[in-house]
Amino acid sequence: MEPVLFYGVPQGCSFGSIVALEWLGRPYRLCRVEMLEAWPAGYERLNPKMQTPVLLTGDGRMLTESLAILQHLAAQDLGPQGLGRAQGTPEHDRLNERLAFLSTDFFGAFGPLWTAYDRDDLDDGAKGLLRELGTQDVHRVFRVLDGLLAGRAWLVDDRRSVADAYLSGVARWADYLRVFDTRAEYPNVAAHLRKLRADPAVAFADAVERQAPATSTGAFRGHVSAEEAMSAWR
Repeated sequence: MEPVLFYGVPQGCSFGSIVALEWLGRPYRLCRVEMLEAWPAGYERLNPKMQTPVLLTGDGRMLTESLAILQHLAAQDLGPQGLGRAQGTPEHDRLNERLAFLSTDFFGAFGPLWTAYDRDDLDDGAKGLLRELGTQDVHRVFRVLDGLLAGRAWLVDDRRSVADAYLSGVARWADYLRVFDTRAEYPNVAAHLRKLRADPAVAFADAVERQAPATSTGAFRGHVSAEEAMSAWR
């Protein structure tokens, strides 16, 4: 079977891995995980952390964590217009640096906001404190990101990379959680996100999440059930 990506909805960071797979252009399949409902039976064998994404590779291996999955995809596309950068080059170092920032500081800044959003057992005071702390953290990482994008066409250099794919899935949380007006406060980030939203691969990933009609760039081979994907992995 082609590689299978388990992606989570709603608003999963696995969105970026879908974008990267579309940009890569090699056959793949998807398996949907409704994170607010019952997870697929046996999923803990794929990922004991009970998180998405999980990538089942074409040769039968399993990868968890967006950073590992994106680097795995990038290594398959090192050409002049590729998603990866050749190891040992300054561009490869910068790609690693950008991915590390996005998958740690940037991702983590939203943690208090997601807790306030998800937890019905918290009182208004606790939720208010979490929102205040989370908003401060998100402002901090957006300031850094806005600076990184100043004068750049893409996050790493003059062409797109898996870092931009990942960013498309996590930067949207500021709007979803209504943290601030990105367009007013962080113009470089806002311009970059507009460019990403206009990209066919990003539009495809968004449509897949919403279960709307979706047009692939040609690599997508359809959804599979969790049972089918896990049986192939075994």
